Amino acid sequence: MIAEWTDKDERQYEHIKEQQRKTGKKTDTAEEIAARTVNKQRREEGRTPSKTSKGTGNPNSSLESRTKQELYNRASQLNIKGRSNMSKSELVAAIRDK
Repeated sequence: MIAEWTDKDERQYEHIKEQQRKTGKKTDTAEEIAARTVNKQRREEGRTPSKTSKGTGNPNSSLESRTKQELYNRASQLNIKGRSNMSKSELVAAIRDK
């Protein structure tokens, strides 16, 4: 069971979202950044069951700048066979081939 957000988490989310909106980000982008930030902090504090992210990295960043776990998660979404035995560079190449 995933623990619910606390009032503090909600306040932090709203604060980050507003700050992102003030810098010119669209509402959807600001909400995503705020949620990712709060969820990362919850993960690091051990308030969620998973210690690792299921994320695929920032879609605006290069594949090479993402972590191997993020690349693996993306390969999983794309149903790339043999991904568990691939190195980071092999994952990048396989994702590009899809």
